[in-house]
Formats: sequence, C-alpha cells, structure tokens
Amino acid sequence: MTSPSTSARLTGLSSTAIVYSVLALVIVVGGVLTALEGRNLFSAGSIQAILTTASVLGLIAIGQTLVILAGSLDLSVPFVVSLSSVLAASTMAGETGNIVPGVLIALVVAAAMGLVTGLVVALLHVHGFVASLGMGLVISGYLATNYAGSTGSAPRAFRLLGATYIGPVPLSTLVMLGIAVLATVMLLRTRTGLHLYAVGGNREVARLSGIRTAVPVVTAHVLCSMLAGVAGLLLLARLGVGQPTIGSQGDYDLMSIAAVVLGGTLLAGGKGNVIGTLGGVAIFAVLSQVMSALEVTSFLQDVIRGLVIVLAVAVYARREIERRPAPFDQLSAREALPGPDPALQETR
Repeated sequence: MTSPSTSARLTGLSSTAIVYSVLALVIVVGGVLTALEGRNLFSAGSIQAILTTASVLGLIAIGQTLVILAGSLDLSVPFVVSLSSVLAASTMAGETGNIVPGVLIALVVAAAMGLVTGLVVALLHVHGFVASLGMGLVISGYLATNYAGSTGSAPRAFRLLGATYIGPVPLSTLVMLGIAVLATVMLLRTRTGLHLYAVGGNREVARLSGIRTAVPVVTAHVLCSMLAGVAGLLLLARLGVGQPTIGSQGDYDLMSIAAVVLGGTLLAGGKGNVIGTLGGVAIFAVLSQVMSALEVTSFLQDVIRGLVIVLAVAVYARREIERRPAPFDQLSAREALPGPDPALQETR
C-alpha cells in the first residue's frame, strides 16, 4: 500500500515529471543490465539506434497526441505510413528530379485520408476508433491488392535523409524534434490548439461556448495522417524502397497510442502535451534497444511493454484519485450540518 508521503509526492509531481523520472530509471537500469552482458548501452551505435527508433515513432505519436487531445483516436496510421512509402517510392523511381513530386503526392494523399476520417468523426459523429479502423481497412485492402512486395526506389539524394548524422544524432531525429516544437507552439499559442483542449475536455461545453467543434477535430486528424506520411517518407529514406507492410510490421498504431498514454495524455482527451509524449517515445525506444541487446524474445518484449503501460496508467489514476476533493458522504455530520434545522425545531 502506498505510504502517505509517497502519495503526496506522486500527487505533487506532474505527469511529465513522472514520465521523465521513469525514463531516467529505465536508462540507468538498462545500462546496468547491458553492462552485465558485456554490452554498452551508451555506445555511439546504441544511441543512434535509439534515436532512429524514436524518430519514426515520435512523429506518429505527436500526431496521435493531437487526435487524442481532441477526444478521438486514429488506428489508420500504420497503413498511412505504408501507403506514403509506396506512393513516394513509385513516383520517385530512383530519379532525383522526382523527389519533390513523390514527397508532395505522399503528403497530399495522407492529408486526404486524415480529412475523410476527420469529417466522418466530426460530422457523422462516428467514434474515431471506428472511423479510423474503417479507413485503415480500406487502405490495407488497396495495398494488398496493388502491391505484392517492395516497389519503386528512392534516389541517393533522398536516401541521405536516412543516412545523415550530426554527431551521433540522426537527421531524422532532428526533423522529429523540430516538428515537436511546432506542435507544442500550436497547442499552447494558437486558437486551434486551445480549441483542441476545449473540445477534448467537453465537446458540448465547447460548442455552447461558441467553438466550431468540427474544425479542431478535422484539423487534428489531418495533421496526424500527414505526420504518419512523413514517418513513411523517413522509412523510405532508410530502406531505399517502398514497403506495403512496413507500417503494420512496426505496430505503430498501438505503440503510438501507448507512448501518448505513457506520456500522461488522457485517452478521454482534453489533458496532455507533446513533451510528455516524447518521454513515452524515448522510454519505448530505450526499452527496445535494451531488450535487443539482451536478446529478449519478441513475446517477452511485448509483455514488458504491456506491464510498463499498465503501471503508468495505474500511477496516473492514483494521482487523479488523490487530487479529487473529499466526497460529501465522507464529511462528518458536524461539517455537513453545522447547526440544527430550524424547521425541525419548530415542528418539535
């Protein structure tokens, strides 16, 4: 049972502080475990692997954060990742002059997928879980019908995006961090960001306050799909060819949602931030590298990730309970009724 002092400390900490404290703990424990096996978690190769993993998952998780803050969900992101990869690779066809058209086509199609999903959610009042699941099935069917395997190719100039490092930091990680800064500024400094929080907190109250609730929901889905498209382009730059299953193989739908939840964003919407999400992404990236170094089986890796998510949600739930005011029925009779009822005295 949690001691009063521990509960007070948990209640006082923000969700962002908790997730980065967990990240520090994971790094320390992971460093010790890998050192016992004769591996170095802090070598240049390991750091590059962690940052590379974080760059793709981070982009998708940032978009997922926007959608969840608006009270929705997007399960179509892995299929959008795959679709962007194959469309860009097919358009580029190994030609440097086709890089710009390939990138534009991939992003425009991704935005269109997000627009359709957002409109279904906002105007037809279909839950984001169902709407995005349907969109994902449509894209999955298209990919399975038209692409049997690897397709197209990225020219060398584009592949440099996935092979360029500034020190130990991949260029793709810098791209992800830049987008994270823009998303944070949008959430904190723009009307759209404030409306996302308002709609996610209580859509009916937001509507009565004069907010056009459909606009932030649609905007969040469009941005989420576009960021999934950017992630697909980064994977194309790394692999050199388009892969119609690259998104689903990475489990980016569940992993992005898990990173968002681990970062302290409420699944119900209205509360959370991108900085916390990046902490959740970093935890999963470090865990993946540690488990790979320790040669942990894929089944056990999923078990460990699941335990981390459950523990995180339990901690956040505990904090919310501690922060709630005492219910009326827990007050003493003297506090609830400070004096006798005059009406009863008159009756007597």
